[in-house]
Amino acid sequence: MDDNKPRSVSSDISPGVPAPITEADLHAYADQQLSAERTALVELYLATRPQEQERVRDWQKQNRLLRRLLDPVLEEPLPLGLPLKPPANAFPWRSLAACGLIAIVSGFSAWSLRGHLDAETVRLALAGRSDTASITTAGGGALSGFAHRAAIAHVVYSPDARRPVEVGADQEQALVTWLTKRMGTSVHPPTLSKLGYDLIGGRLLPGDKGPVAQFMYGTPGGQRLTLYVTREVPGDETSAFRFGTDGPVNVFYWVENQFGYAISAGADRAELMRVSQEVYAQLKPR
Repeated sequence: MDDNKPRSVSSDISPGVPAPITEADLHAYADQQLSAERTALVELYLATRPQEQERVRDWQKQNRLLRRLLDPVLEEPLPLGLPLKPPANAFPWRSLAACGLIAIVSGFSAWSLRGHLDAETVRLALAGRSDTASITTAGGGALSGFAHRAAIAHVVYSPDARRPVEVGADQEQALVTWLTKRMGTSVHPPTLSKLGYDLIGGRLLPGDKGPVAQFMYGTPGGQRLTLYVTREVPGDETSAFRFGTDGPVNVFYWVENQFGYAISAGADRAELMRVSQEVYAQLKPR
């Protein structure tokens, strides 16, 4: 049994006795979706379970970061050409047939797409922001698309305390083999331990037109840093280092030999430059 899973105090539920606290309750509590009565019960439950408290805090932190990144979308004006009234449907039976087909396809898709939920999380986060959204840099320019996607991916996965990566550092060779096969080129994580960052692991993520790699590193103090590697870069890009921010995330990025690299973290510009120079030195062609 998993001792970290939410459990009730008693397994017998009698009339008038509150239902046991479940995983769904913890998620709803983090999202502020519970009634006042149920909230009080969850808080009582968490008071004696520090590991569960830490999980909920991680979810709440992730929610705050996502809101800071995506809330500006709510203030964007509606496109002038957006139809506000749906056209009349002269054949309502077509809608019923479509609903039936959607239900069948959805049921099949829900099963066949298991294991792709991590990728879909990033897609949903990116859907709220335009690919052309600009992120101001120190030089007054704007980050390119892959750097923006790197910032989003960092916000989505870095707060996760239980499963921040798909393949851990203890299986580094398997991770390298897998990412190299999926991306069609040699991909490996640089060693940053002398800078105070140990490899946590990595994952495959959806890019704009193909797969990208994300490597995650951590410090003993709990700070996390991610390296985003993609082949989706314009052919005329240069290798100059660039710096930008998106909400709480700072990003250093550059292009080398048609590869895009982006280092994202909550650290300041000087620290990211220090890490970027080391990564560049290790990954540049010999």
